[in-house]
Amino acid sequence: MNPRRTTLDLGYRHLLRPALFRVGGGDAEAAHEQTLHRLAGLGPRRLAAIAAVLKVPTQSVSVAGLTFPGRVGLAAGVDKNGVAALAWPALGFGHIELGTVTAQAQPGNDKPRLFRLRDSAAIINRMGFNNAGAQALAERLRATGPIGVPVGVSIGKTKITPVQDAVGDYLTSVRALDGVADYFAVNVSSPNTPGLRSLQDKEPLAELLAEIVTETTRLAAATGARPTPVFVKIAPDLTDSAIDDVLDVAANSDISGIIATNTTIARDGLADADLSLAGEVGGLSGAPLTRRARAVVQYVAQHTGMPIIGVGGVTGADDALALVDAGADLVQVYTGYIYRGPALVMELNQALG
Repeated sequence: MNPRRTTLDLGYRHLLRPALFRVGGGDAEAAHEQTLHRLAGLGPRRLAAIAAVLKVPTQSVSVAGLTFPGRVGLAAGVDKNGVAALAWPALGFGHIELGTVTAQAQPGNDKPRLFRLRDSAAIINRMGFNNAGAQALAERLRATGPIGVPVGVSIGKTKITPVQDAVGDYLTSVRALDGVADYFAVNVSSPNTPGLRSLQDKEPLAELLAEIVTETTRLAAATGARPTPVFVKIAPDLTDSAIDDVLDVAANSDISGIIATNTTIARDGLADADLSLAGEVGGLSGAPLTRRARAVVQYVAQHTGMPIIGVGGVTGADDALALVDAGADLVQVYTGYIYRGPALVMELNQALG
């Protein structure tokens, strides 16, 4: 193992992570927000120093017409409002996916809504798309300026918007973020917004994706730019036939790729010590999702030639390599980063090159 990585790994596991897990009396969301606040406060010199420590050689890869300096990215949900956008590239990420944001600002679900399942290296969340709104994110990104890596934005439906009016809601976000998002991730798979997953059904998904692609094409034509790539993020809980429907719609909607997968409503693979939390409502992420995420990526790759972003249960190099072997072009992390810290990204970058 790289000596720097070993030091980082041990320091995070034995010093920083225990301190973070004590923030707010053990409140996971309080620790999350404090971490974002501290990352947002890092100036250019500190970020440059961090980047120098964590930097490992990576090969750039082209996906959906975008150039990614490495295959490892930050998954949606970590930095919904882009407050620490400049910090993530310094931490080794080759792209970042912000959001999920909605057309209207909303507070999300009632707290507590984020739970650590430590023995399972997992998280349950029922955040409910808490965010400041698509327009606020667009303004922040314009004020921030160049970030240095591709920036995707995950867009979802505002909770109070009826499902039958979802298309207009998504289009509002697309228009607000036009010109600042390098790609859009259409989130129709979170289990934490009532009715949202019904948008994965064939007919509503076909309408939604067709309208979004039409709008990105129209916006690009108005400025002479290239249309912003559109990905759709699917749930790990879909059956093979439901995935077939999504892929059929995707092939006929001229979207750019698939993100597999979101969190799961299943509770398989939990350690005995965490079973007391299994009844918490929300999406499960982390190590228990590793096998299912890989299986969905493999199934998608076998049935489409579209680019795939693999996400779910990446806790080490073997998990990331398995996703790439299964067909993923890019890999994203979230829960694994909470448990492993910066050494994880370093490890993944070294493994994936």
